Amino acid sequence: MTSDSGDQRRTEAMELFRLAYEHQMRGDLEEAVKLYKKSLELFPTAESHTFLGWTYSFQGRWQDAIQECLLAIEVDPTFGNPYNDIGAYLMEQDRLDEAIPWFMRALKAPRYESYCFPHFNLGRVLERKRMYARALIEYKKALAENSQHLGAMTAIRRLQAMMN
Repeated sequence: MTSDSGDQRRTEAMELFRLAYEHQMRGDLEEAVKLYKKSLELFPTAESHTFLGWTYSFQGRWQDAIQECLLAIEVDPTFGNPYNDIGAYLMEQDRLDEAIPWFMRALKAPRYESYCFPHFNLGRVLERKRMYARALIEYKKALAENSQHLGAMTAIRRLQAMMN
């Protein structure tokens, strides 16, 4: 395959990814799944695997979602989103202890745009485990990463009121 052919495949894959995301955001999940899969056939990326997993999570397909995130990690282990997402999917299944190491791995990933999410999710797990002081620390870290994170603000207020 020539470089031009590879560039063309990547460009087509990225366009399919964009279309898939639009369908996903409109709630047309079946079409989103088809488009993410076509994108992956042309040019596999960690982002496409992760977002396909996210679409599966909207359908309650937790194992499929986790599998896509594992594939994303194989493609690019530096990409933080799939680690956080696996933790979130495990948390949705009440597998709290299994979720924690995934959030920790997300926090160590060098390529991640918003570390507030694994901090916030870790706080949610710790709060559900009634580890309130540690949860509060994670919520405050999430808020330090993103001062507009409403979930973190609400959680901090809730825990502070409960602990006073």
